Amino acid sequence: MLIQYGTFALATAVLALTPGPNTALTLSRTVAQGRLAGALVLLGVELGFLVHLFAAIAGITALLLAVPAAYDGLRIVGACYLLYVANRMILGHQRLVGGQTMDREQPWRLIGSGFASNALNPKTAAFYLSIFPQFILPHHGSVLLQGLLLGLLHITVSTLCNMVWVMGAGFLAGFLKHHPQWERAQRWLFGTIIGLFALKLLVERRHAPA
Repeated sequence: MLIQYGTFALATAVLALTPGPNTALTLSRTVAQGRLAGALVLLGVELGFLVHLFAAIAGITALLLAVPAAYDGLRIVGACYLLYVANRMILGHQRLVGGQTMDREQPWRLIGSGFASNALNPKTAAFYLSIFPQFILPHHGSVLLQGLLLGLLHITVSTLCNMVWVMGAGFLAGFLKHHPQWERAQRWLFGTIIGLFALKLLVERRHAPA
């Protein structure tokens, strides 16, 4: 069992440290607004993982992947949301540099953006359905409990790994505070990256690897 969970944790860490739309969104908010903003976006991302975890346990994910129209619907909605985020970022609608103090509504918007980015990504759903069964041992207790433990382990490892990104990117937030001329460049950079992830998701088909 320990080898099983250790192997799973290692695989999860590699995936968490591999750049994706969630990472790009978290980094962009960290660079623009500081570590607190990045941590709030990350909180939203992890809450999105919880949704996928319980959807997989309840059998909703299996149904989603079995119905092409449902999968494609989620994929298109998720891609459109990322394009919306990229557009706002490039146009400067989220322009707050160097850890500027956030008002009451902003934290909820940051959490919501991370949550929507992850919850609307069908590739995350496919990950839970395709990877988890490989680490579940039917003859070692409740399959449901094992799935829940694996999900919580995944979320914990993902949080720790992504906090490394947040802490590192926080140094750039301090740099931008004193060099505002670079603020536009970072908005275009992260906006373009997120936009490319959106287009990739938009053109992929159901059989694409998770």
